[in-house]
Amino acid sequence: MQFPSQILSRSESETEKIAKEFSLFVNEGMVIVLIGELGTGKTFFTKKLLHYFNINTANSPTFAIVNEYNGLKKIYHFDFYRINKPEELIDIGIEDYFSDSDAVCIIEWGNLFPELLPKVRVEIEIKFISENERLFEFRKL
Repeated sequence: MQFPSQILSRSESETEKIAKEFSLFVNEGMVIVLIGELGTGKTFFTKKLLHYFNINTANSPTFAIVNEYNGLKKIYHFDFYRINKPEELIDIGIEDYFSDSDAVCIIEWGNLFPELLPKVRVEIEIKFISENERLFEFRKL
C-alpha cells in the first residue's frame, strides 16, 4: 500500500483525516520532515498526527528545539525555525535522535538544515492555496 503523493485539504477537519490516514504508514525509525511557509499548518498537522499515537499534549518545540513524547510510539518532535546554525543541532546530539530505531522523528522547518537530515526520510510539503485550503505533497527519499 502506498500513500498518495498529493492531497488537497479544504478544511482543518480534512487535514485531520489526512493525518489519521498518514499515521497508518508511520513506523519506528522514520524521520518525517514538514516543510511549508509560516502558518501553513505544520504544527496543526503534527498535533493531529500525534493524537493518533495517543499523544494529546503536543506543543511546538520552537524554543526547546525538541520535545519527547511517549504514546503508542516514542516521538521526537523538533522545530528548527529558531536555529541559527547547524552546530546548535549537533550540540544537542541530533544524530543520536535520528539513529534511535525505536522512535519517530518529526521535524518542522527541517528544510532549513538539509545537510543534517538523514538521506532516508519522508518529506511533507504543505503549500498554502487559500485561507482554508492546503496542498500536501508527500515524498519518500
